[in-house]
Amino acid sequence: MNLAVLALFLPACFALNMAPGPNNLLSIRNATTYGFATSCLAGVGRLAAFSLMIALASAGLAVVLQASELLFYGVKILGSAYLIYLAYQLWTADTQVELGQKTAPLGLFALARQEFLVAIGNPKAVLIFTAFLPQFVESSAPVAPQFLVLGGLFLVLEWIAISAYAYMGLHLRRWFAQPRGKQIFNRSCAVLLSAAASVLLLARRA
Repeated sequence: MNLAVLALFLPACFALNMAPGPNNLLSIRNATTYGFATSCLAGVGRLAAFSLMIALASAGLAVVLQASELLFYGVKILGSAYLIYLAYQLWTADTQVELGQKTAPLGLFALARQEFLVAIGNPKAVLIFTAFLPQFVESSAPVAPQFLVLGGLFLVLEWIAISAYAYMGLHLRRWFAQPRGKQIFNRSCAVLLSAAASVLLLARRA
């Protein structure tokens, strides 16, 4: 894995981390209800779910990627298509939908468990670890260590996203309550994801 691969991976990955989804909206709600620190700590549940997915995907995909170059490019196209689909969903999202009503007070463990369950059942996460990360792995080198490095970087960026959404939950509550504000944010993420998909489709493997 070289610097050119990382230079492509990091911005594309961060666009995925920052894309609005059930877990990120949960961070906003938790920050609004319980505060910034509690929302960030609850995000550990999400990271635990993603760590489990990364370990399982790394073990399985190591065999697949080394066995078939054709399958690798199939995964590459699937991943790019998913990014474009997600961008479309964000661009056309109904901004009139509310973030959700507040629930009864929960403890930190319950909030972390909630984050874990939302993440582990999220099809988006499954596709990220099976169709997105493998695009940056070189089959000529050991696959599992590369996958774990990319997965580790994903978790770091995910933690930054958790903090960013928690911060927004505190300081941009009124802005997110406005349909126009949510639309601008959704479409900005859609543009980032579309750009990432285009770059990945044009990029050639080493």
